[in-house]
Amino acid sequence: MIVAVLVFGGLLALCFGFALVLIRSAGGSSPYQGDGPRIGVVEVLGAIKDTKVQLEQLEAFRRDESIRAIVVRIDSPGGAVGPSQELHRAITRARSKKKVVASLGAVAASGGYYAASAADRIVASPGTITGSIGVIAQVAEISELLDLARIHTATFKSGALKDAGSPVRPLTDADRAHLQGIIDDIYAQFVRDVSTSRHLEEAKVRAIADGRVLTGRQALEQRLVDELGNLDDALARAAALAGAKGDPVPVYPPARDLSGLVDLIDLIRGASTALNDISEALRATARFGAAPVSASVEVREPLLR
Repeated sequence: MIVAVLVFGGLLALCFGFALVLIRSAGGSSPYQGDGPRIGVVEVLGAIKDTKVQLEQLEAFRRDESIRAIVVRIDSPGGAVGPSQELHRAITRARSKKKVVASLGAVAASGGYYAASAADRIVASPGTITGSIGVIAQVAEISELLDLARIHTATFKSGALKDAGSPVRPLTDADRAHLQGIIDDIYAQFVRDVSTSRHLEEAKVRAIADGRVLTGRQALEQRLVDELGNLDDALARAAALAGAKGDPVPVYPPARDLSGLVDLIDLIRGASTALNDISEALRATARFGAAPVSASVEVREPLLR
């Protein structure tokens, strides 16, 4: 019985040790060490859908006095309009206190470029796919398929345009005009923001804002980006813009994925329950001379995922 207690005590100590490691790893980290200027790095990867994390990271770096400048690393084909505009606005806000450089990866197009255009400077590789300034929406119409399947729908609506774009009926002329008006308005916002941020005439932006994609080198010719280079070049440019000397030290935001702690807490809870069972069994043995009672903890999943 004493051996069992020692085993579970060791298990608890091990669990708490892992917890400390996880918690410490949640802090900001850098792949490099040195006394050079600390440059915050915010990553925008994949389709732009929910920007809550990036907005928090940008604001944290904006407020952090130890961070000299910010690099926004973008590798995204675009995404939803609202979140792309949120990123654009957050980068503009960050620029009020820190220099911000956008570093374009393999792809930084449409909404990805929308966000990048807000930076003080844009660095892209020669073969980066960027541009694609435009807006698109598609509506699937399956009413004929429903007819074949003898499926009928009934719609109750408060106004003629409430179900504009519904897949279960053909678009009317009024639907088309309404939806096209929305697209045109968003497009105008896109062009205006790029024009303002990049200090370009709207007519010049519109001339290439027909949805076409550009390489980084072509974008440089069109003044959509400022220079060609990689992430290291963007870090160096950010440090230079901030007037800092020395090799820049990239600083990444604190890790947010602590899902492993959930498993850890469950394991600790199970071990604690088992220890309580052992304790009760020991007391029962001491009082009534009962037979020894064993307890075990079954770990159904790995400790860390």
